[in-house]
Amino acid sequence: MTTAITIEGLAKAYGDKQAVDGLDLTVAQGEVFALLGPNGAGKTTTVEILEGFRTRDAGRVDVLGDDPHHARLRWRNRIGIVLQSSTGLDLLTPREILHSTARSYSHPRDVDEVLAAVALTDRADVRVAGLSGGQRRRLDVALGIVGRPDLLFLDEPTTGFDPQARRDFWGLIRGLSGDGTTILLTTHYLDEAEQLADRVGIIAAGRMLALDTPANLGGRAAREATVTWEEDGQRHTVSTAHPTAEVTRLAARFDGEVPALSVHRPSLEDTYLSLIAPHVGVDDDAIAPPARRARRRRTKETVR
Repeated sequence: MTTAITIEGLAKAYGDKQAVDGLDLTVAQGEVFALLGPNGAGKTTTVEILEGFRTRDAGRVDVLGDDPHHARLRWRNRIGIVLQSSTGLDLLTPREILHSTARSYSHPRDVDEVLAAVALTDRADVRVAGLSGGQRRRLDVALGIVGRPDLLFLDEPTTGFDPQARRDFWGLIRGLSGDGTTILLTTHYLDEAEQLADRVGIIAAGRMLALDTPANLGGRAAREATVTWEEDGQRHTVSTAHPTAEVTRLAARFDGEVPALSVHRPSLEDTYLSLIAPHVGVDDDAIAPPARRARRRRTKETVR
């Protein structure tokens, strides 16, 4: 297995707040990896260290064969970043912004192809100030993929998307993954992680709580299902590892149709909530000094 990202013993603190606390993680080349966690878990800090926007206090970090803290332009040419928002672009059009950004890369994607991929073709020549919030978000995604990156960081990419736009975006990500692009995704949409990710990692208090495929995370696949039905005016519930057998037994008893039958298996959201329940925090971006936050925003805008 060729690795795109290797993290060993990563640590980062802001004063007495330990944002990342000895984190270990390996992401394979071509993998779609979803990093999940509550606000203050350390997601933002971890991802921005991987992107080269923040320094670390301890640990080893290797991204596409380089330490992001010392990486040069050649490395940046292989990285795509979709930030939570972008600013300062209101007087330009999506086509102008993408053409300008594409010139920064060695082998960019065709601008018209990118506009079509994020459903902005009909708004390509409208100033950004005239775009809706969802359309601006699609432009953020377009900026992240126009350079044809080997590794793409997606930070809450579908915020502001309508349901159809989200589905279309999922298709785009699957296509990028199929072409070999490694993708690190952070999202609060658990269905998005389940649809896209090969593996999911859940962190809290800067530590990894669970790491597995969406289907197996936290022992989810082995947990019992809940079978519920209505009988004699009352709801009845049974937890079982063999829900099909239970439904068959009920169907025979009710001569085929079981009143108000439902079968529930633990969802990824159920598993996620049970894992993070003991952990509460504030957003890790909020604990960074204001001057550092301002510098980071300016740096991101310059890279864009």
